[in-house]
Amino acid sequence: MKICSANWQGGIVTAMTINYGVLLGFVPSDDAEVVLQSGQFKGITRFRVDDLQKPIENRGNITWESYARGAVYALQNSGYDLRKGIIGYISGVNGLDSSGLSSSAAVGIAYLLALENVNDLVLSPVDNIQLDKSIENRYLGLENGILDPSAILLSRYGYLTFMDCKTASPSYVYFSELSKSQQPQGRPPFKILLAFSGLQHNLPKSRGYNMRVFECKEAARALLCASGSEDAPILRKVDPGVYEAQKCILDENLAKRAEHYFSEMKRVVKGREAWARGDLQELGQLISASGRSSIVNYECGSKEMIQLYEILLKAPGVLGARFSGAGFRGCCLAIVESDRAEEAAAYVGAEYERSQPELVSKIPADRRVLVCEPGDSAQVILQS
Repeated sequence: MKICSANWQGGIVTAMTINYGVLLGFVPSDDAEVVLQSGQFKGITRFRVDDLQKPIENRGNITWESYARGAVYALQNSGYDLRKGIIGYISGVNGLDSSGLSSSAAVGIAYLLALENVNDLVLSPVDNIQLDKSIENRYLGLENGILDPSAILLSRYGYLTFMDCKTASPSYVYFSELSKSQQPQGRPPFKILLAFSGLQHNLPKSRGYNMRVFECKEAARALLCASGSEDAPILRKVDPGVYEAQKCILDENLAKRAEHYFSEMKRVVKGREAWARGDLQELGQLISASGRSSIVNYECGSKEMIQLYEILLKAPGVLGARFSGAGFRGCCLAIVESDRAEEAAAYVGAEYERSQPELVSKIPADRRVLVCEPGDSAQVILQS
């Protein structure tokens, strides 16, 4: 779950996981064959880990099995010797598979961890972050950053994960109010709402996300050129002072993209400080400001997603809200006072149904608004 982020241009990010996710049950196969079934999609997929995997050229051909093949591709291209396949069944929470909640990264990481386990490979979380990035960037052709896999692999319960995407170095910020909380078992005094739009989120088939990344690079190129720099065109290379002095040279679209990035960098720093103080009010305001900038400056979000975001902001006990994922489809998230979470969920569900009855009718009644709690990192659980 992204709190505030500027990861797509090598920026700094804050994130945490939730207590919902993807489960992959697996056993080693007798040979190199991979046999997989899904709880969300029909069919059985079979292939071998000693078959050479090649990047997908047409993103329209991506299916649920592509992430398993992508995991084999990433490991092969990093020089790891795969001799054993897996027999597995993968399933997420119904409705979360198309939500924008880092679900593609979660699936890719699940396959990586399983393949590493059966092949006796010991890799660090940082190694797996780069391998998952290889799945997304090189195999699927998507310009994702490292925020999603970093949050999944590095998160710790009770902490906000703070990641510098330039150095790929994480740090952890403890929530100061956690130890003082009146909640049972030291639980924090907030919960997380996930409100689903009913619009399917399919990032690999969306050209909008890659276009935003391209526009950020073009803005960086113009600003670096104006300052006489020949650095690689990413906005992290642009000094904030140069941006303030030279932003007038950018055309309207590029100016908006750059403004989103530089304002988001400030929000990340302030959000970290607010979390460390246990100031949920300020953290919520920063999350909402991030959501607003995503709409105004990054120009994400359909009419329906924006409606859902606005409804969340009006819900009782909600402290802040924003889109989840890239924001083109999927869901919105909010942090809410613990004792008002169910009330807020009921309000959001009813108001969004009034606005979008047809879309809501496609969502299972118990999956329209979920009340979640912070989670922990991905792990392999061994059973004898």
